[in-house]
Amino acid sequence: MDDLDDMDHRIVTALRACGTDPRVAGAARALSWAGEHGALWLAAGLASAAVDGPRRRAWLRGTALTAGAHVVSMGVKRIVRRPRPAHVVPLVRTAGRHSFPSSHATSAAAAAVAFGALGVHAVWPLAAAVCASRLVVGVHYPSDVAAGAALGALTARLGADWMRGGPRD
Repeated sequence: MDDLDDMDHRIVTALRACGTDPRVAGAARALSWAGEHGALWLAAGLASAAVDGPRRRAWLRGTALTAGAHVVSMGVKRIVRRPRPAHVVPLVRTAGRHSFPSSHATSAAAAAVAFGALGVHAVWPLAAAVCASRLVVGVHYPSDVAAGAALGALTARLGADWMRGGPRD
């Protein structure tokens, strides 16, 4: 486990150094802000439900899966209680002091899987950017982001049939 911790520290240090470029820092801050509490994904899902009448129910369920994944990550975070990186100066304030898993990554991956199932594949690059932003702003370790992304993707994948109105309806 020490090797993983060492690698986590080295990677977050290197990526946080990218935030010394004001353009990179600004983009990372904006992505972090937009992803706070899954707001970007919830807004996108609700807006899509409003304009895509034939698939409104699927959009609302995909949005619910994204919100549910975020809530699960917050619960895991309260159990694990891993502290945020203390060896770098963060570029943003955080809603909490625990790091594992990244709730931003959880909701981003859940939205990418859920909305991707509805044919919106452009969500993936934005979700990846939100995940990377958490490292650049220095508030998560790579393992936090990876675990959050896995949790979000799994949650959305498990609910995919329900989202599309399938057997779990």
